[in-house]
Amino acid sequence: MIIILICLLAVFQVTMVDYLVNNPNYYQLDSYTWETDDFRSMELGELIASQTSIDYDALTTLMLDHEYDLRDQESLTYENSRVLARKPIEYRKLKNAYESILTDLKYFPIPLSSRSEIPEISYGDSWGESRKYGGERPHEGCDIMGTGMERGTYPVVSISDGTVEKVGWLEKGGWRIGIRTPSGVYLYYAHLYQYSQEFQEGDTVTAGQLLGYMGDSGYSTVPGTVGNFDVHLHLGIYLKTDHFDELSVNPYWILRYLEKYRLKYSY
Repeated sequence: MIIILICLLAVFQVTMVDYLVNNPNYYQLDSYTWETDDFRSMELGELIASQTSIDYDALTTLMLDHEYDLRDQESLTYENSRVLARKPIEYRKLKNAYESILTDLKYFPIPLSSRSEIPEISYGDSWGESRKYGGERPHEGCDIMGTGMERGTYPVVSISDGTVEKVGWLEKGGWRIGIRTPSGVYLYYAHLYQYSQEFQEGDTVTAGQLLGYMGDSGYSTVPGTVGNFDVHLHLGIYLKTDHFDELSVNPYWILRYLEKYRLKYSY
């Protein structure tokens, strides 16, 4: 009997060592682990982006299993009992972060046009790229380009419900509006041509509400300056965490997820 127990223990130890070697995040996860560039990159991949709703336990576990990069993931199958048993608080914090970022988002920020002559917008993954105005700094958002159309052509809608927290001129962002979602995420819309109304801090907005129009304002201390770059919308997404008041996360794959939820406007 003792020999059998020893053999079983040996098998268990080998299995656990093999598991932990191949799944390092399960035993390294702590309150700082997910507040890294790997987490912030939000590499949801096509599989998650194509879903009509998100299973947050699946997303959290798969991100841990695949080092926060699901771009090559082909299955939503997951098993999270081990990480829940070992690090339940940290796991729930990470899951809550994904829920906070994604739960309130309802619409893609640029509606489709009912006019065939209006070119489609374009965007790529430019988060983290170098920006030089005002000093060398990483790009903390995603630029949705206006495809050569004049400022004021493309409407910009709120991607969530929320409360206006900042509005007006900002040197780097031009005419901008910042909205706090019910889950506490800060959404930053920059380089607008004009606002749809005279927004005030504290105003309530609803998902799909017209905020203004895409422009090229900014990169100046002089309010109203335009023309320093191509017409586009800069969208930034910021999460409050245990250690950061504003932790920027990459909007690119989030926008890919929201593409299926685009309003249609007559413009």
